[in-house]
Amino acid sequence: MPTDTWRERIVCDPHLHHGEPCIRGTRIAVAVIVASLADMNTDALLQQFPQLTRKDVHAARYYAAEAAHNTLVA
Repeated sequence: MPTDTWRERIVCDPHLHHGEPCIRGTRIAVAVIVASLADMNTDALLQQFPQLTRKDVHAARYYAAEAAHNTLVA
């Protein structure tokens, strides 16, 4: 997946999950996906959330990387 196409899969809607970034067409927050990947691999995550695709998981990773890159940690 080209690194810029993740933007097509992630939405921030104030009426959905209090504006948290989610995968388009779902109520699954990017934070839930990224946190889940700390304990399981992509295949296990896709089994747990069958409405997700592999591209959705990659998009969540790219989003998290971009967010981390643009955030200062003290």
